[in-house]
Amino acid sequence: MTEKQIERKLVFAIKQSGGICPKFVSPRLDGMPDRLVLLPDGRFSFVEVKKPGKAPRKLQLKRHEQLRRLGFRVFALDDAKQIQPIITATEGGETK
Repeated sequence: MTEKQIERKLVFAIKQSGGICPKFVSPRLDGMPDRLVLLPDGRFSFVEVKKPGKAPRKLQLKRHEQLRRLGFRVFALDDAKQIQPIITATEGGETK
């Protein structure tokens, strides 16, 4: 499965959960995650979509940690099986 296919599945699953999953572009702030997960009741998280088996780059990991320190949920997604746990965590459930 390609990164693009995983990303499409994420967007579809978020829509099915009543939310939206826009592409996130942040000029002048490199390393930000690819997608915003916006669910009902103000539930929010960031998702970095990667090719299967690929990890985020060093700068991305630094940015993810920065966002987590601010209290945001940040996920790296490289397998479609991870989508439902991301939705559950964003809705306020456990992350693992």
